[in-house]
Amino acid sequence: MLKKAGKDIPTKSGTKTNPKCKKEIPGRMLKKASKEIPTTSGTKSQIMMRLEKMVEESDIIHGAIRSVDMDEGVFGIAHSEIIAKEDMQQLFEHEELGIAVIHTYIWYMYDTLMRGTELCNRFNFIAASRINTMFITKNPTSVMNELVNRFMVAGDNTTPSLYFLPFNSGNGGHWLLVAMDLSRLMVYYLDSLPGDWSKYSSMKKTVDAAILKFRSKKNYRNRKDITWVRVQCPQQNNSIDCGFFVLRFMRDIIALNRIDIPKMV
Repeated sequence: MLKKAGKDIPTKSGTKTNPKCKKEIPGRMLKKASKEIPTTSGTKSQIMMRLEKMVEESDIIHGAIRSVDMDEGVFGIAHSEIIAKEDMQQLFEHEELGIAVIHTYIWYMYDTLMRGTELCNRFNFIAASRINTMFITKNPTSVMNELVNRFMVAGDNTTPSLYFLPFNSGNGGHWLLVAMDLSRLMVYYLDSLPGDWSKYSSMKKTVDAAILKFRSKKNYRNRKDITWVRVQCPQQNNSIDCGFFVLRFMRDIIALNRIDIPKMV
């Protein structure tokens, strides 16, 4: 449907598009995939205009919903996400991204970049709907156990791998990315706004406790303290782009197949 809707959208030269699908090699899509990321410059990409046209011609525009069913490979447990008109509008109108959009793009990355490759053993995702400031404030022990259970799903955490946690400050607040390497006791903090993890001390305390409890259950020795690294990364220049930045951070790290994130990105 996306290809069909795109045929009626003129290109910059005035000709009509006729996109072709082509299977890409995981880990080598960085250049092409960057063209499909929603822009924040005020202009819409061809694929965004096609998607908007498709939605306008569907029953979603009148209140219908779509369910995206994700297998346990994505978040460690089976997960379903509901996509509605409001979620599509976040993309079309360049608004703050909600959990549904964040989760659906994670599923897309897993399905197109990782599924069936060795990248599945190197990168893992944690559902943002289960770990956020609101839940930590209400019941930090429960959130810690959620993290431990997610870590336990993987068969072997002694080899380097990353767990991506898109973290939200709560009540539709700010998005940032926490990437955990359990084997080396490293936690990378990527934030498109200034500051570090001290702004979210309860989150850091919960993550640290979960990592230590997981290693204790696995009878791994803790040879050193957990090291947190504030990665110097690109910064947003408005108040709404944090979700887009988090998605881009994850996508680039996976496409480059990097476990050891440099201190400057």
